[in-house]
Amino acid sequence: MNSPYAMLDAIRRPLPQTLSEALKQSFSERFTTAQAVRDHHGKDESPFPTTPPDAVVFAQSTDEVVDVVKLCAQHQTPLIAFGAGSSLEGHLLAVQGGVSLDLSGMNQIIAIHAEDLTATVQAGVTRKQLNEALKTTGLFFPIDPGADASLGGMAATRASGTNAVRYGTMRENVLGLTVVTAEGKVIKPFNRAKKSSAGYDLTRLFIGSEGTLGIITEVTVKLYPVPEAMSAAVVNFPTLDAAVNTVIQTIQMGVPIARSEYLCPYTIKAINAHSHTTLREAHTLFFEFHGSNASVMEQAETVQQLARDFGGEDFEWATRPEDRSRLWNARHNAYFALLQSRPGSKGLSTDTCVPISRLADSITGARAILDRSTMPVGILGHVGDGNFHCAILIDPNNPQEIEESERLNDEIVKLAQSMEGTCTGEHGIGLHKIDYLEYEAGEDAMAIMRSIKRAMDPGNILNPGKIFRMS
Repeated sequence: MNSPYAMLDAIRRPLPQTLSEALKQSFSERFTTAQAVRDHHGKDESPFPTTPPDAVVFAQSTDEVVDVVKLCAQHQTPLIAFGAGSSLEGHLLAVQGGVSLDLSGMNQIIAIHAEDLTATVQAGVTRKQLNEALKTTGLFFPIDPGADASLGGMAATRASGTNAVRYGTMRENVLGLTVVTAEGKVIKPFNRAKKSSAGYDLTRLFIGSEGTLGIITEVTVKLYPVPEAMSAAVVNFPTLDAAVNTVIQTIQMGVPIARSEYLCPYTIKAINAHSHTTLREAHTLFFEFHGSNASVMEQAETVQQLARDFGGEDFEWATRPEDRSRLWNARHNAYFALLQSRPGSKGLSTDTCVPISRLADSITGARAILDRSTMPVGILGHVGDGNFHCAILIDPNNPQEIEESERLNDEIVKLAQSMEGTCTGEHGIGLHKIDYLEYEAGEDAMAIMRSIKRAMDPGNILNPGKIFRMS
């Protein structure tokens, strides 16, 4: 396997002076080459070192994105779309230099069609912002990857989160997009009909393309009625196997749980320290149930009995909104809690996903691999859909720890792939998982992907060096 760190030594294309002058003239103070701003746009939550662009432009409309794309295409200069900066696989790193296009200022909610259960927003709108705007409608947007990510970034990485076991991922919840192509053309490959059989599904082509095929500027998403009743529960288990098998039985019985999260004892300890909770430091499952009062009670009773069958105990309920929010905020902050447990560390986070029938083998196999780690490790994730994360806490200045973490990650990913699983359930490929995608997809599929990239971005200016190598 080639080290992803080698990609950071790619030849950078110098920023043409004429391009810099043109962007400065068009965007004035919204164009900058200040080092601090460039550094901010040259890092994400991955363990890679800061790799800044040569300049940053802050766009506020689709028309402005068109202007930037056309100028970069004219000067054959790399262009990397930037949302909230919360990605985990080096998606945002300017490995070939160029311009970072910050879309966070494109934060307008264009339309909420409550009667159609849809909303259209600019790419910089975050999931929390959208849900705040929906409070008076009785609707909500369920996809929550933890960080308050932008909807454009979530579409670009095909994100999901804790609710995916019931509501699906961005793939299932994006109805349409507005995209600026590498030529600076604006396309809207959708209408607001619930379904369509008209031509190639270009919307799905851009979802998960990580900014390599076009710049997403608007997103139309599905909305859902706020459930009549919601209840969360925490249950502890004596072993990892017992917790995982409870989830497998729950899914195989068809219980329509909304959320099912596993957290290892070390992760719980970190959460308690970070969020000031008093959870028992044990193998733990967080559940949430949505529906009518009667259906929520029925789901909860079924899962509680299953948990007991596997030795689950200390079943604690959270029915008040403030209690549920406190519980899930603690879960969403688990990654940062783990980082805090080893000050100065960065997290190398695995992201495998396997068929639910292989979940027990995959997660216990990963645990066995990580038992050899000399570094702290937390295991957590959305086990209800077969997806979990192993956060290896490394000293980013220690080459030996970096090498060891990559070796452990390699074993975990290959274990999942041997079980007909995937190297990434929701984080995407970015810089970190290029070799795993090539193994997983195969040569013929990779050839098709490269053909699509060459056809849609012949100058290779859109986020070059990500997802796959062009040679």
